[in-house]
Amino acid sequence: MATSAVEVDIQRISAYGPARSTVKVDKPLDKDEVRKMDEYFKASLYLCLGMLYLRDNPLLKEPLKKEHIKNRVLGHWGSDAGQSFTWIHMNRLIKKYGLDTLFISGPGHGAPGILSQSYLEGVYSEVYPDKSEDEDGMRRFFKSFSFPGGIGSHATPETPGSIHEGGELGYSISHAFGTVYDHPNLIALTMVGDGEAETGPLATSWHSTKFLNPLTDGAVLPVLHLNGYKINNPTLLARISHEELEALFIGYGWTPYFVEGSDTQSMHQSMAATLEHCVLEIKEIQKKARESKKAFRPRWPLIVLRTPKGWTAPKDVDGKRLEGFWRAHQVPITDVLTNPDHLKLLESWMKSYGPDKLFADKGKIIAELRALAPTGNSRMSANPVGNGGLLRKPLDLPDFRTYGVEEIDPGVSVLGNMTNMAKFLRDVIAKNQTNFRLFGPDETESNKLGEVYKAGKKVWLGAYFDEDKDGGNLATEGRVMEMLSEHTIEGWLEGYILSGRHGLLNSYEPFIHIIDSMVNQHCKWLEKCLEVEWRVKVASLNILLTATVWRQDHNGFTHQDPGFLDVVANKSPEVVRIYLPPDGNSLLSVADHCLRSVNYVNVIVADKQEHIQFLSMEEAVEHCTKGAGIWDWASNDQGEDPDVVIASAGDVATHEALAATALLREFLPDVKVRFVNVVDLFRLIPEYQHPHGMSDQQWKALFTEDKPIIFNFHSYPFLVHRLTYRRPGQKNLHVRGYREKGNIDTPFELAVRNETDRYSLAIAAIDNIPRLHNKASAVREKFINLQIAARNTAFEDGLDSEEIRNWRWPFSKK
Repeated sequence: MATSAVEVDIQRISAYGPARSTVKVDKPLDKDEVRKMDEYFKASLYLCLGMLYLRDNPLLKEPLKKEHIKNRVLGHWGSDAGQSFTWIHMNRLIKKYGLDTLFISGPGHGAPGILSQSYLEGVYSEVYPDKSEDEDGMRRFFKSFSFPGGIGSHATPETPGSIHEGGELGYSISHAFGTVYDHPNLIALTMVGDGEAETGPLATSWHSTKFLNPLTDGAVLPVLHLNGYKINNPTLLARISHEELEALFIGYGWTPYFVEGSDTQSMHQSMAATLEHCVLEIKEIQKKARESKKAFRPRWPLIVLRTPKGWTAPKDVDGKRLEGFWRAHQVPITDVLTNPDHLKLLESWMKSYGPDKLFADKGKIIAELRALAPTGNSRMSANPVGNGGLLRKPLDLPDFRTYGVEEIDPGVSVLGNMTNMAKFLRDVIAKNQTNFRLFGPDETESNKLGEVYKAGKKVWLGAYFDEDKDGGNLATEGRVMEMLSEHTIEGWLEGYILSGRHGLLNSYEPFIHIIDSMVNQHCKWLEKCLEVEWRVKVASLNILLTATVWRQDHNGFTHQDPGFLDVVANKSPEVVRIYLPPDGNSLLSVADHCLRSVNYVNVIVADKQEHIQFLSMEEAVEHCTKGAGIWDWASNDQGEDPDVVIASAGDVATHEALAATALLREFLPDVKVRFVNVVDLFRLIPEYQHPHGMSDQQWKALFTEDKPIIFNFHSYPFLVHRLTYRRPGQKNLHVRGYREKGNIDTPFELAVRNETDRYSLAIAAIDNIPRLHNKASAVREKFINLQIAARNTAFEDGLDSEEIRNWRWPFSKK
């Protein structure tokens, strides 16, 4: 039986007409307040248009000419009015109730609406004195927007009060929640574009209320801005029925309040009433929780603001719809440099806002309108949370050395690398109960980090079952943030550290690619912040990758991908670091270093399974400080030139490289082998390309310039070749790593498939030592036979042979 189509009341979802709102309007604003707010709104819109078009004649004191227009007119107009409108109305409530509020701008390229507010509040001129509140300063302000040597069209790091650029859509809500965790008085007023609302990351982030504790956290007040169109298409949520949209958000756990229309006078009244209602509702929720000292999950308020696209623009141009249509998305009138009539239309439009009255003669907004804005740090563009480094305090870290594995027998002792790491993180959480959180996509226990629950359980404000008491580790006031959405947890972490706190994300290595683009954007944000003098450094974004490629043999090919390192290596050397600690003690040393660092993206790769341990704590600290070094106890070239260098980076890669070294030393004892391990991947880069890079002289001291180097690498081998480009003796470098070969294998079979196993490495060494010629042919053949036997055992028994599984370093350290 066919179902009928969903009928939509077109009039009810129209963006035009007098205001319609869920909250009953009792005219909270008097006539004079409406007048002043509307004039402030017009001043903001005038500034937005000025940023898009003007390079001169900022107050239109003379007729607008082509030479006053930028040669390349760039930027976006469509969401500016809605964002400015919302900002202005929150200003009233900040002053009335003494609110601590940060504005997060979600729509892409929505910066004019934000920058205009910062300029009107005086913050922009305080931060950038050359953009002064006068005619010449306004001219510079206009010209710098989307102009060479100026600023971008997103809420970039140069934008005062911004922690969210908005250029990559989908993360405004998750960033906002990360910002208000452990900020009990903060309200993150978050503008969500309706194009942005179509993305997967934004869709999952609505669930963040299930992790927001009204006792200890602030609140996020989303404003979903339905202006109807993206670049060239209608937006989905703007074309569904009012009932369906309301049901969607009720289903997510929110209470939606609608404000819809285009008539500015009535819209001011409706927005004032609705926004105040939502703020008071938030305060009441928090008051109830804090007085009762009982956390609960309310239906937090949410505003749906429906206005025309490019609100207040001309209705049409040359008979083609502009306001309320996709043509208003970017530059609303594109040909003002070549069409005199359109230049006059632009001039008429801009003058309709009354710049001569709003900014008087000197270019500063008149006093009665300036008085509408808050003062000092109460201004949203001056909120210290928007420059989180101002609030950052160093973590109180326990001494990581006390968690080390003692009495190491190199290559013999066995332990899970995460065992002591979990204890270290447990105590990091215990000592930092209000400024450190651990984030992960439902993998903390799986990643062998369950010890942390003794200091801070999983944050959970959903329903509780009786069985949750037995191992559920759920609590309203926890410190571990788990949700099966890498996008959302990454967004939480970014918001948390950008607002002045610290954190670490742990994830399975194969699925970290889900947040490639988010990490890309965070790297770009950090790099740009280094160029902005007033930005104070924030804590590093720390990512711990485990359940790595070489121990995903049981899950098969889909779970085998170490390529996240390639993504990170592409970013600026000023902001990225990659560490591959070979064992538990070196992992502790690296983790401590990363948690103390600032303004980096640190990636740590360490498997969660049990592995052979190699270094005492003292040796680990020494080795990690160097970043790369010779393991003398594994080498036999002391005082002589080596015949071959066996090198490694990564725990499993190191295990197999050491086993290959042992084979060479056992069967070819006259061959001199040097063993080199790399912890800090960027040590491979020349020192003039990365702060951690080494000179060619250091390179030759480790790797030689004329001996074969068999390098066993955790990830794709091409990355090492790229990092070592033009190193002395680079032609001698033979890198083995993951080659996109995998299946349901044993660990050893997976290594064999990719030629990273001990036998393949030993054979590669034999093949590349010139003086051996055919003298080692019998040994080479033996290694092939041993490899075949090991594979046959795996295929027959489903388990690697005893000598493979329980291999230990056979030589004395002495």
